[in-house]
Amino acid sequence: MQIDIDHLAMLSRLALTPEEKAKFSAQLGDIIGYIEKLKEVNVDGVEPTAHATPIFNVLQADEPRPGLSVEDALRNAPQQRDNMVVVPRVVE
Repeated sequence: MQIDIDHLAMLSRLALTPEEKAKFSAQLGDIIGYIEKLKEVNVDGVEPTAHATPIFNVLQADEPRPGLSVEDALRNAPQQRDNMVVVPRVVE
């Protein structure tokens, strides 16, 4: 299979040197060759999965509880005004 490395570089917005083109072309050829080899594996009866191991939700229940007081939340603020943190203006 011939890989059009110039087209891939253009799509990726990469400016490649001739040495990089040769190197990446060989590497992509190896990857595609490995994919072709994987196509030969018999996967009959194997259910498709997104992860190699089962994923379980390990989050705890969302239980309401008291939060920080305004004084505690603003304790380390460099500047504050009207119970808010004062930050430098970033939009004009």
